[in-house]
Amino acid sequence: MTDLLVPAAVTVVALFASALAAVAGFGGAVVLLPVLVWAFGVREAVPILTVVQLVGNASRVVFNRRELVWPVVGWFAIGAVPLAVAGSLIFTSAPAPALKRVLGAFLLLTVAYRHTSLGRQARLGLHGFAGLGAVSGFLSALVGTVGPLAAPFFLAYGLVKGAYIGTEALTALTMHAVKLVVYGGAALLTAGSVGVGLAIGVVMVLGTYLGKRLLDRVPERVFPRLVEAVLVVSGLQLLLFG
Repeated sequence: MTDLLVPAAVTVVALFASALAAVAGFGGAVVLLPVLVWAFGVREAVPILTVVQLVGNASRVVFNRRELVWPVVGWFAIGAVPLAVAGSLIFTSAPAPALKRVLGAFLLLTVAYRHTSLGRQARLGLHGFAGLGAVSGFLSALVGTVGPLAAPFFLAYGLVKGAYIGTEALTALTMHAVKLVVYGGAALLTAGSVGVGLAIGVVMVLGTYLGKRLLDRVPERVFPRLVEAVLVVSGLQLLLFG
């Protein structure tokens, strides 16, 4: 029974996490990461999660391919690629649990900021995604996931529903591909990690399909509130539990 508990728990959480990410554009990795740490340990969990996110984000790109905003992806990649390399190199020598709590506090402050008069008027210009990509790429390599960090800025640019989900997923895909190259070079990415990640990824594709069907039923005016709710939950989880 114990031998079945770990794969069963990972499968159930992966299905829920991918459906959540397909609707909100993020949050799936935040939900899945603690379970992977419990099942495999932190050193293996982040590389496995990176493989999982590669598959999960690729599926969200495919399901929303007609609504991708390519200029946003391009500017994001300019900042994300070099900083993802730098962050991955740091991760290979030291984990960074404190950064998760910093990220959690940042998420909560971001939601509060969006409801101030200044936050409601703020808009991120196209070129600003290079800076967002740099911060996201660096922190993603260290803490495994930063989807919630980038979410408010994609929303501020005016992306909603399929355009937001697909575009954000493609930017994340860029970061994860870079991270896998560095992790592989540092011997953190093993054949076993890839196998586990791909197996979980298959479950994530099913969850993405279910989430996409749900996304088509979500009114645009409800979407930002749904995203903010996931931000608050993700922020509290990271702040309290690291």
